[in-house]
Amino acid sequence: QVQLVESGGGLVQAGGSLRLSCAASGMIFMINTMGWYRQAPGKQRELVADITSRGNTNYADSVKGRFTISRDNAKNTVYLQMNNLKPEDTAVYYCAADITLLAGTGDYWGQGTQVTVSS
Repeated sequence: QVQLVESGGGLVQAGGSLRLSCAASGMIFMINTMGWYRQAPGKQRELVADITSRGNTNYADSVKGRFTISRDNAKNTVYLQMNNLKPEDTAVYYCAADITLLAGTGDYWGQGTQVTVSS
């Protein structure tokens, strides 16, 4: 069984910063792409950023230049540094990972962490 546990969400004023972390645990053979998604009330879940096992990154246009995704492969952990936060960044942020187990490969999700940016 695989678990993704997120931390680091909270309430921050516009212009502030937060750092999200997501640690994967379980009988993991290899973690491929890891990413962060978000879902605001009444909206569809959207990709924020993702990072491959080699460190190649991809960002949504709305967060480019403000958010930075990184990962520590030794710790099976992915991070999202969020700077210059805006009220429109308010959402539940979910960690996701494409993970290979001995039994095969699948997509796994964390439980979500709330990020609220006040104006």
